[in-house]
Amino acid sequence: MPDYRIGILTLPVSKAGIVPLSHLVTIISAFSKNIFLITGGEAWDVFRTDNRVFPSRISHTASTSIIKRIFYFILPQLKSSAWIFRTRKNVDVFIFFLGGETLLLPMITAYILRKKVIILFASSATKIHASNHDPLAFVLAFLERMTCTLADTLVVYAHSLIADYSLERWTGKIVIAREHYIDVQRFRIIKEFSSRDCIIGYVGRFSEEKGILQLLTAVPMIIRREPEAKFLFIGEGPLQDTIKHYIQKNNLDNTITSPGWVSHDQLAGYLNRMKLLVIPSDTEGLPNVMLEAMACGTPVLATPVGGIPDFIKDSRTGYILKNNSARCITSSIIEVLEDDKTADIIEHAHQLIHREFRFEKRIEEFRILFEETVQK
Repeated sequence: MPDYRIGILTLPVSKAGIVPLSHLVTIISAFSKNIFLITGGEAWDVFRTDNRVFPSRISHTASTSIIKRIFYFILPQLKSSAWIFRTRKNVDVFIFFLGGETLLLPMITAYILRKKVIILFASSATKIHASNHDPLAFVLAFLERMTCTLADTLVVYAHSLIADYSLERWTGKIVIAREHYIDVQRFRIIKEFSSRDCIIGYVGRFSEEKGILQLLTAVPMIIRREPEAKFLFIGEGPLQDTIKHYIQKNNLDNTITSPGWVSHDQLAGYLNRMKLLVIPSDTEGLPNVMLEAMACGTPVLATPVGGIPDFIKDSRTGYILKNNSARCITSSIIEVLEDDKTADIIEHAHQLIHREFRFEKRIEEFRILFEETVQK
């Protein structure tokens, strides 16, 4: 197997992005001893001492001013462009990941230098910012179109994402692959479903596109029907103060527990406490936590967005939300809690994880991906 030399570019990464980035590095390190990484945010603290990569750092400054936001968005692109130029003789393929689909200046630099480029879509920046009513969403849409045009290969997690991310015009260079794999020694059934308390969970970023406000609004309606139900909200983000205020205002302190962000090492224990994990998002790629919950024997109720419908088949491997309105979430959770076929769903989901998300399968996918990209 050739020792491909890989460069990975991301925007500064929050805690939610550390797992997918770690998975990608682990997969690539199985057949490459030369991985160059430029990243920032929480990911820098993780990877700056990782001996599998040659790390470089970028930073990003937040602002509410549109002019300043544009300026602060261009700065890391200039640094990434300079990094591509410096590493050009040491890298065979550059991967743009975790926001990389918006990095037009580095993409142009790689194109001019005739370097092979893969865009790996973990999500759609355009859809996330549009869902959050960002006035600059149209700018990101333009940047995505330009980078997709210049890239050699586009990678999405599932066929359904081609239409979901409006990538139909580039079908000739789209590959289905994913960096997801599940450590089934860590994410496994520890506590049998029948012995769990009625705990309904949410794990993820506290932001509008994740649908957490709709789930929060549904809580009072759910506990009127299921007084024993408790809720566990794991995560952090821009809405955490809003959520805290709602809990206090509606006297839900004894109903909703929110421990903040928990480490990946602790997550399996929390998932094993839940009777149900709810993913009420407006937009997704393929949520790691969904797969980890399925491995832990925890049923998943999710909106049919992103790559979710490729793996959650309603009443077969999980449950599908028709929409993420508070009323729909309420009625769907009640139906799931009363379903007498949950044991079968847990078993089917468990089998799917063990069949489709093995580490060895990911290595082979990416080996073929690099081989085909280099040969283009």
